[in-house]
Amino acid sequence: MSESWIVGINPVEGALSNDAERVREVLVENGQRNARVLELAERAKKLNIPVLHRPRDELDRHAGEARHQGVAARYEAAPAAHENDLAGLLERDGSDALVLVLDGVTDPHNLGACLRSAAAAKATAVIVPKDRAVGLTPVVRRASAGGADRVPLIAVTNLARTLRELKDAGVWITGLAGDTDTTIYGVDFRGPVALVLGSEGEGIRRLTRELCDFVAKIPMPGTMESLNVSVATGVVLFEALRQRSVKR
Repeated sequence: MSESWIVGINPVEGALSNDAERVREVLVENGQRNARVLELAERAKKLNIPVLHRPRDELDRHAGEARHQGVAARYEAAPAAHENDLAGLLERDGSDALVLVLDGVTDPHNLGACLRSAAAAKATAVIVPKDRAVGLTPVVRRASAGGADRVPLIAVTNLARTLRELKDAGVWITGLAGDTDTTIYGVDFRGPVALVLGSEGEGIRRLTRELCDFVAKIPMPGTMESLNVSVATGVVLFEALRQRSVKR
């Protein structure tokens, strides 16, 4: 187990509602009068979770760059997933395996939003390269709205090697890029699949793209050239779910 801080009204509320057994204490800013914060404090007390009133600068330290809104919770997260766990996760989900691979997403708000979408889609795992991801910071946890603790996030040493292992396990890999004629509606996402997205600026790296079985784009008839990576993640994940809900 590893301890971290969850900050902000909605994230703390989510932790108390869904994972109260992992919340070790709740900090409330001195003089706080926000009705929702006070309600969270009362709920924590009823759950026998210590509630401590602390100065704003203490909450600032725990929050880092995230907005804490006068409340924070010390949270005992589940053990982080390891790249050696991937084979077991794929075996568990079998033909329903749905893996999200993020190649170069370093913005914590984007990573958190991607984790939120992945959790909503019940993804098997989210894979990121160790040297090109921000880790589970308070900002990521806040942006994920609880998704960070509902889907395994696996940081791998060598992304290319991991993609080859996915292929060897029978997973079909589709990368997203704008410079192709194939759209996501023309790719079969039924069966075990991995969806690969890169950063807004650079997209997926050359070697990553070469290891994909398919490369597809999200069709955009409007004047925008690209979508935010977290938006694109939601679109392609739920296209995969739509296809899986249709009988063959």
